[in-house]
Amino acid sequence: QPLGARTVYLNDVDFLFTYGYLYNWFAVNEPKGLCPTGWHVPTNAEWTTLIDHLGGISVAGGRMKATTLWNAPNTGATNDSGFFGFPGGIRNVNGSFNDFGNFAFFWSASVYESNPSNAWSSRLNTFGGDAGIVTNSKIMGASVRCLRD
Repeated sequence: QPLGARTVYLNDVDFLFTYGYLYNWFAVNEPKGLCPTGWHVPTNAEWTTLIDHLGGISVAGGRMKATTLWNAPNTGATNDSGFFGFPGGIRNVNGSFNDFGNFAFFWSASVYESNPSNAWSSRLNTFGGDAGIVTNSKIMGASVRCLRD
């Protein structure tokens, strides 16, 4: 199994304070845990519960997005959930970076059953108020949001 890894967008430490690290999924799944004691990386079911609680896929993303830092149009952004989702972009499987300002992907702890080289994540985007549940290659770099136990 590949090792857990993290980076910051464009390998530029100036992005770290606001946007945090981009982790591959193997960092999410390390036995020592990525989150502090008393917290965990949410499962796909827990992401789905949050999205359902916030009104469903079509509106939950807007309720989770920060009202600043996103590229225009930042459709539907209210952040009335207090989630403060920032558009940290991704690190692609080939090592390049993109989607900064337009997308945020947050890993889940759940493997995609139909293709175990992928894992589930949630997605926010500037172009809509929706919150997607998608799968991505485990070697992609994405954000992580820990959930209190």
